[in-house]
Amino acid sequence: MQLKIPPAGVFLIFGGLMYGADWLLPVGDFDFFGSTILLWVLILAGILLGVLALAQFAMHKTTIDPMHVEKTDTLVTKGVYRVSRNPMYLGLLLILLAWGIYLGNAFNAITAAGFVSYMNAYQIRPEEEILRQKFGEHYNRYCQAVRRWF
Repeated sequence: MQLKIPPAGVFLIFGGLMYGADWLLPVGDFDFFGSTILLWVLILAGILLGVLALAQFAMHKTTIDPMHVEKTDTLVTKGVYRVSRNPMYLGLLLILLAWGIYLGNAFNAITAAGFVSYMNAYQIRPEEEILRQKFGEHYNRYCQAVRRWF
């Protein structure tokens, strides 16, 4: 895999870009009733998704290293993986959306969309190709049954 930046690093970079957008583009400021509640719901959902996904990988004794997907021994398709093929990345996205709400700048929605686009192109598609080579038709059927993000 040609991945150069681990997903946690990409998450931090996009979080920094969101902070920069908030600082440079104050015209997009917003606030709404219930924003604090939504922020916490997104954070908790993001953390819960990540923890559940990691626990399922541990239960199946397969690698959690996104830099070396080729070391995957088992295709995990149960639990949160019935809802999303990438619950860990979805969890990171939810936390970025919470960060955007905290910052209160509408332009951060574009930055979050950029995170999804980057992850699709440089992390998820290469991972999918490796998994397709390793697990063949079983992986293809899984991809048809479960959405990439949610």
